[in-house]
Amino acid sequence: MIGVKARNRISTFFKYFVLIVVGFIMVYPLLWMVSATFKSNNEIFSGIGLIPQNPTLDGYRNAMNDYGGDINLLRSMLNTYSYVIPKVIFTILSSAITAYGFGRFDFKGKRILFAVMLSTLFLPQVVLNVPQYLLYNTFGWVDSPWYLALIIPTLFAVDTYFVFMLVQFMRGIPKELDEAAQIDGCNTFQTLVKVIAPMLKPALVSCALFQFMWSSNDFMGPLLYVNTPAKYPAAIFVKLSMDADNGFAWNRVLAISLISIIPSLIVFFAAQNQFIEGISAGSVKG
Repeated sequence: MIGVKARNRISTFFKYFVLIVVGFIMVYPLLWMVSATFKSNNEIFSGIGLIPQNPTLDGYRNAMNDYGGDINLLRSMLNTYSYVIPKVIFTILSSAITAYGFGRFDFKGKRILFAVMLSTLFLPQVVLNVPQYLLYNTFGWVDSPWYLALIIPTLFAVDTYFVFMLVQFMRGIPKELDEAAQIDGCNTFQTLVKVIAPMLKPALVSCALFQFMWSSNDFMGPLLYVNTPAKYPAAIFVKLSMDADNGFAWNRVLAISLISIIPSLIVFFAAQNQFIEGISAGSVKG
């Protein structure tokens, strides 16, 4: 008879074995993408092996070339984060303030307004593209050198998912802390900044990471509202590199894609603990 400890060890072994296999299958495409940047076109399509037979740096050398006139990879990445960072900051501020209002105050029509806000989650972005474009064009925000059409809306908590996430997280914070802060002389804004916001840190980090990654990978938004090639972000530059007249050098395309996602990977791994805590905590609040 197999002892209890032996059965537990066997069970643990198979659990970790399955997790390792599944994890390797999931991460394999990314590993292949990295290795493919060192391969030639012929070798890329000759198999799915990870180790290049004839390693070359041509993909990275060509990645620094200009495609589309006044734009290159480094310029496109600077363009990307020149509006992504403000979007993240304004999203966090506006979403936190809106969630604070819904989560901590009772006012007339609160339930109706909250229901209307949540209903916007069911609207696909493609439905909003035309009216938003007409509105932003009227305001003169289309092709703005400051990416106004991409940045300004985030001042008004337009990302409903983040507001809902923060409200759910805020329900787990005792209201007695608000009362204690008021007794100590804090006004409503000071209570949010000094009491609520520090406890919301994991959820705020999660929202910031989501917005950072979504905005960095956004293709349709810049395609609609940015017309000047010199202001194109990395998402459009990758597409431009694929449309170049000298053909599809896939090692170059993959190298450009890899370089463009490196900042997102760094940010994610730097804040992954807070991200996981925010997601797990916000999911169980009722």
